[in-house]
Amino acid sequence: MKVFIVYASAGAGHHKAAQAIFNYFKVKDPRIDLSLLDILDYSNFLFKKNYVHSYNFLIRYALPLWAFVFYLTYAKPIRPLVNLIGDMIDRANTKKFASLLIRENPDLIITTHFLSCEIVSRLKIKNKINSKLVTVITDFGVHPFWLAKATDLYIVPSDFTKKRLVKEGISENHIEVCGVPVDQKFLGKFNRTDLCHKLLIEPDKFTVLIVTGSFGIGPIEKIVKLLYREVQVLVVCAGNRRLFNKLKMSRHDNVLVYGFVENLEELMAVSDIIVTKPGGLTLSELLVMDLPPIFIVTIPGQESENAKIMAQYGIGRKISNLQLLKSTILSYKNNPKELERIKEKIRQMRKPFAAREIYNVVCKDSLRNSG
Repeated sequence: MKVFIVYASAGAGHHKAAQAIFNYFKVKDPRIDLSLLDILDYSNFLFKKNYVHSYNFLIRYALPLWAFVFYLTYAKPIRPLVNLIGDMIDRANTKKFASLLIRENPDLIITTHFLSCEIVSRLKIKNKINSKLVTVITDFGVHPFWLAKATDLYIVPSDFTKKRLVKEGISENHIEVCGVPVDQKFLGKFNRTDLCHKLLIEPDKFTVLIVTGSFGIGPIEKIVKLLYREVQVLVVCAGNRRLFNKLKMSRHDNVLVYGFVENLEELMAVSDIIVTKPGGLTLSELLVMDLPPIFIVTIPGQESENAKIMAQYGIGRKISNLQLLKSTILSYKNNPKELERIKEKIRQMRKPFAAREIYNVVCKDSLRNSG
């Protein structure tokens, strides 16, 4: 059985979800002929560069413009025109990917990014490939770009997402609620006391983890100044070197500062609450870790939708006012029962074994029949 798992390297979440599926499938059944592909590697150089850098630029410096584009392309009256223009651009720039699919004609294509959905769908409609197309939606809301006519199955993170797809005209028979796949390291068993000693963290202090993606966006320095006298603060600055250097030079008590980290699961495991932004993968990771969130920044569009959906489940609050943020965190510190109430809601909706569920849904019967 030949399986392609396809992502696009625009935003880390799509890649992480694809990698999690790939890793699980690879270990679960060596019989699978498995390939992990970045669709942008099969596009022309300028398209790849512009696709990645324009996204990064808009997110960091032009959020209002990003919001305008997102909601403009969401509007039903102009969807046919948007889809037509998008399809022409994608086809012109991803010919190598289309040629690869036609040449290899895999049994199954699992995609974690909408760019590949339409390309695969178009090739199926024209009978150039007969692959089964499975789309793994990595956000809790659904932008129309995810919808493609020849999709055989949609994998979604929540019942709310499923209802959104049904509202868009997708049959329930073509939707499975499996969750968003996360790295297996988030599924381990963690001893908080041992981890605190390993990480040089005080185990008995209320601990707040601050992490806002690879850019380290948001008023993080101000938040640290408001909190460090009251709670222990762990700050992941990621690629924000300016923030990292300023916080390091400040030498605040109760504050530990990190750049890029490979042990986010350990930092989550020793934390009582996370201050973050609601990216799809971040949400799935913190849900798996039973870690109550507060959202301080949201990328307009997919992340603002994610935040609204979490609020409907009673998990996480979007707080922009920093004094309100501080008082909310301190109220959690002084009221452990409230934190436990949120954790119980998290347990009711989390999907920790999404990769396994996806395997069971899309591979098990095919492998049994081919065996």
